[in-house]
Amino acid sequence: ASPKELAVQRTLVEDLGGSFHHVIGEDITAALLEFARGVNATQIVLGVSRRKGWQYVFGPGVSATVASESGPDLDVHLVTHDEVGKGRGLSSAPRATRIDRNRIVWGWLVGMVGPVLLTLLLRGAAPSLGLANDMLLFLTLTVAAALLGGMLPALASAAFGSLLLNYFFTPPVHHILIANPKNIVALVIFIAVAVSVASVVDLAARRTHQAARLRAESEILSHLAGSVLRGENSLESLLETVRETFAMESVALLERESDISPWTCTAGVGARPHAGRPEDADVDMPVGDYMSLALSGRVLPAEDRRVLAAFAAQAAVVLDRQRLQSQAAEARTLAEGNRIRTALLAAVSHDLRTPLAGIKASVSSLRSDDIEWSDEDQAELLEAIEAGADRLDHLVGNLLDMSRLQTDTVQPMVREIDLDEVVPLALEGMATPAEHVVLDIPEELPMVAADKGLLERAVANVIENALKYSPAGERVLVAASTMADQVQLRVVDRGPGVPDDAKDRIFEPFQRYGDAPRGAGVGLGLAVARGFTESMGGTLSAEDTPGGGLTMVLALRMVPGRPQTKPDLPAAVTS
Repeated sequence: ASPKELAVQRTLVEDLGGSFHHVIGEDITAALLEFARGVNATQIVLGVSRRKGWQYVFGPGVSATVASESGPDLDVHLVTHDEVGKGRGLSSAPRATRIDRNRIVWGWLVGMVGPVLLTLLLRGAAPSLGLANDMLLFLTLTVAAALLGGMLPALASAAFGSLLLNYFFTPPVHHILIANPKNIVALVIFIAVAVSVASVVDLAARRTHQAARLRAESEILSHLAGSVLRGENSLESLLETVRETFAMESVALLERESDISPWTCTAGVGARPHAGRPEDADVDMPVGDYMSLALSGRVLPAEDRRVLAAFAAQAAVVLDRQRLQSQAAEARTLAEGNRIRTALLAAVSHDLRTPLAGIKASVSSLRSDDIEWSDEDQAELLEAIEAGADRLDHLVGNLLDMSRLQTDTVQPMVREIDLDEVVPLALEGMATPAEHVVLDIPEELPMVAADKGLLERAVANVIENALKYSPAGERVLVAASTMADQVQLRVVDRGPGVPDDAKDRIFEPFQRYGDAPRGAGVGLGLAVARGFTESMGGTLSAEDTPGGGLTMVLALRMVPGRPQTKPDLPAAVTS
């Protein structure tokens, strides 16, 4: 290869993470195997070109030699050119006998050489066998030529054999003459039998070829029908199947909007798919008035267009299905957006107005000149304002987080962190007093791969949800442990629990299970928590608490390298 081509190969190999080597040696096979064993290779992939039969006279070739000498420690994979395994097109209609080439060669040898050898044998070993027996022996050779090679070798054998019979065995001998009329009838029958047998063989070959072609067509159409029923074909894979089946260079699906609109290529495969008028391609298969399948590479025979028409119709169906699926996806997106907007308006109508009303009432009371508030009353009003502002901040934060999740703009910065650092921080930012939470976070836990800010927000939302549904006087347990290659954080409450069929629905936006009190939030806490957890590669699921209640399990990937042993008696720390 040229240095430029080698430079391109080197760049490609290095971009794929491989290493490029020049190997020098007198013998290609020996140098290749020696290098492979030197780098402890287990696989060798060789590109090979197809060889003519006569080329094997000069040796089996590098690929076959490498495969035979590789031994048990190396697996050799031989890869030929791009067309290997591809379709060569459906067989063309039989215009003549479709018999194997080797059989035709043997037919000609038996039909032309056989009569000469038989003549020498009969003249030397059995000169007085009789004309009838001589003709039967020559007829046997002609029938054999017909069975092997078909019509042409049989006719040639019959003509050549009749001449030899006339010249050497029919009186007058050594003359192309027939004295006895009976011998003329025998020769005519001889030729007629030869032609009949050859015709039968030729007809059988035609029928065999037609059966093979029809079987190929039926298999293609059966596969096509199955893909239609399963709905599994993409447009590109279908066009690639067309290209491989008919051995084309490229296939394109062309479309236009009206009779005067230009044609555009909707989809194409292969080298330089046709993008102009369909009639300018090698093969044009219309699909309706404004769609056509254009094939480039060769002109197809008329009998192939029947199968091509089925492919073209399927291509139109697949294109329509893809467009319908796209429209359905857009409709689902719009419907989901409408649902979220409706739920948001319903939530804003009360959950956001309630704290605003409390803040406004407290501020109006403080600004009133008619009443003189004591220091305790002012402190209580200010506390109500602060609580309402915190609640608004929490609700607005959850709304913003959910919008980030639904627009795929959350980009977590995953690094190694300790749970015993994150969970206390999550408790500090909560409005609920921390004495209602019991922590059991062993210091010996392995580190986890997570985003500290997202994990803190997710943990806070899960704990707040547990506190919201916990009975008065019951505390929420937050415990961590290892499980396989994960670290699991369990938030356990003793609330009413959730049925199994509703465990997944509680993680959907704007869902508040059961008889949650008005003003208990807009139902985004668990949805945001699960979204943040999954964006970090973790999971958040719900399961029943033994004895009643709900347990949220937040699982994150463990970072190896730290001890995973827990103390024998972990002490429960109350915050």
